[in-house]
Amino acid sequence: MPARSIEQIRNLCKRRGFVFPGSAAYGGLGSFWDYGPLGTELLNNVKRAWWRDVVYKRDDVEGLDAAILMSRKVWQHSGHEGTFQDPLVHSKKTGKPYRLDKLLSEQQQPVVAKLFQAVVMQPSNDSRWQDFARVLTYVTPEEAKDDEYALAQAIAREQSGSYQIDPSNRDAYVNAVIRLLNKSALQPECVAFGVTVDAIAKYLVRGSSQNLLTSAGVVERGDTGQTANAADWTEARRFNLMFVSHTGPVEAAAGTAEELASRVYLRPETAQGIFMNFAHVQRSLARKIPFGIAQVGKAFRNEITPGNFIFRTREFEQMEIEFFIKPPQFVREGEKTDVQWHDEWIKQRYEWWLGLGVDGQRLRQREQAADELAHYSKRTVDLEYLFPEFGWGEVEGIANRTDYDLSAHSRDVPEADLKRLKLEPNSDSVEKFDYFDPDAKARYIPWVIEPSAGATRAMLAFLCEAYHEELTKEPPQAEVEAIKAETPAVIKNAQKKQKDAEKESDPSKRKRDPAAIAAFCTALEEAATRLPQSLLEINALLEDHPGAQNLEPVKKLLPKVGKLAEDCTRVVLRLHPTLAPIKLAVFPLKANKAEIVDIAKRIKHQFQGFFRTVYDDSAGIGRLYRRQDEIGTPWCITVDFQTLEDNTVTVRERDSMQQQRLPMDQLKDYFLTRLHM
Repeated sequence: MPARSIEQIRNLCKRRGFVFPGSAAYGGLGSFWDYGPLGTELLNNVKRAWWRDVVYKRDDVEGLDAAILMSRKVWQHSGHEGTFQDPLVHSKKTGKPYRLDKLLSEQQQPVVAKLFQAVVMQPSNDSRWQDFARVLTYVTPEEAKDDEYALAQAIAREQSGSYQIDPSNRDAYVNAVIRLLNKSALQPECVAFGVTVDAIAKYLVRGSSQNLLTSAGVVERGDTGQTANAADWTEARRFNLMFVSHTGPVEAAAGTAEELASRVYLRPETAQGIFMNFAHVQRSLARKIPFGIAQVGKAFRNEITPGNFIFRTREFEQMEIEFFIKPPQFVREGEKTDVQWHDEWIKQRYEWWLGLGVDGQRLRQREQAADELAHYSKRTVDLEYLFPEFGWGEVEGIANRTDYDLSAHSRDVPEADLKRLKLEPNSDSVEKFDYFDPDAKARYIPWVIEPSAGATRAMLAFLCEAYHEELTKEPPQAEVEAIKAETPAVIKNAQKKQKDAEKESDPSKRKRDPAAIAAFCTALEEAATRLPQSLLEINALLEDHPGAQNLEPVKKLLPKVGKLAEDCTRVVLRLHPTLAPIKLAVFPLKANKAEIVDIAKRIKHQFQGFFRTVYDDSAGIGRLYRRQDEIGTPWCITVDFQTLEDNTVTVRERDSMQQQRLPMDQLKDYFLTRLHM
């Protein structure tokens, strides 16, 4: 079974050198992470596997590494400077920032309905209400009675200026819409609810939001249901997600001509660097359409609420392809259309994840709804992985970007195309990103299919998928029963500490967090029902859970659980060998036997030029095996006394733990064949 929680993965990553908190000596820097020795290897292997699949194995993709800093004009004309923003609101009670649309999506349905009612009841002759015409058109007849649907459509038409509702009946119309909302599911994928939340957030950013948020009873995440006070929320505003920097020795006030002239942004995506180099790559390599440009690189987004470990961070790596194709009007018979190219890339990218070990039960294709699509997208399909705790999360998006981007950066674009793409003429550009098609004898701006994956998100998904805890042998029943018998005492003692903490009304003066202790008790009680399979889980709870600190029964129980877990269980990362940070570990059976050590080190040197190989003699063989299982090493070699007699060694396979003797002169073929090298 894959990981049950992100905390399991976080603990493993810190313990075994995959990922460390950034700037830890100074208390850390929010949502920035450092990748340790094994994390660096794993992340590099993910990127290599992607590069091998999309560049080396294809005849129609080239590689690129564009600069992180580009002209500010790139981001002006791509639309990022004006639109790459999230709605932001702060809690005055705690000072915490919240992304408003996410905050609203986590509220109880009556809170959102009340907020929606407050907004709809406002005068409708203001252009700020136009978003709400979109909202109500997404309520489908299947979700409501026909008469309620008709009322909702009436409000939609009124908001768009094509219909006038009788003021005396307005409450009936609004209440009909609220009834529809109450019938809608609360899941993020529910179109009607999702559009409503998005539209409310958009309005609140432009209008006066503080009183509306308060009167609707919007509460902070983590609150126990108490209603926010009138002073709890600041006004909502737009927050630009790009990190700002400057080129040259300039010190000027923000917004001045001097400051704007020197302003640059840390790129929020790698795609624009590819668009900037489309003509360079095409001309220098004489590439014919269709062809693609691939890039792996850093991107930076000043997220309001990052989290879930390395899933959403402010510094991350992307693996992107911009695949340039013919516009629909130039596609000849027998050639693929943009729809066919898009479907083909969706299929290929989905199969890449499956081929590296992701179970199809935890990987899905999700079509973006119309209101989700980026301004440049004709259609986008997200590949989502089912992460523990927080659920489905996007790991890759495959978008049909049409000719938006190259047109946005081009000079002399025909007026009809500008109107179609809702673009302004670009007077700053000195280039036209078009292509002369020798078959069509015409010039055109290509369309683009974009598969874009997150390298760091991919690493997290592969870790979650590969993580397994399992019994290696059945533990003595008497010892299991003893642990079960002592668990209630731990829970009882913890609950006493919880009550003591709750007596202190000022949270800042509490020595312990009562919520953390309650969570600890719940988790421990549930895990005890699954013994002995949950030995490792209980051991982690007793060691690391904040609710377990300074509990005397824990100090008594922990050594027993730890010893039994060490003897009878293992953590194993079932990573695909292509991704494994270390491919081969070599052990001497006796670290003080010179002949055995010499052979082990020679085997290590034989393979380290092909892939990451380690030599280890720091513990007994059993413990060395467990250590390599936990970091995902697919094979281990043990050199023993029999090796001195017949030149054979023991090869152990990680997942099955099966061992076989192999002659040393066959090792090279054995491993290189299995690694497709």
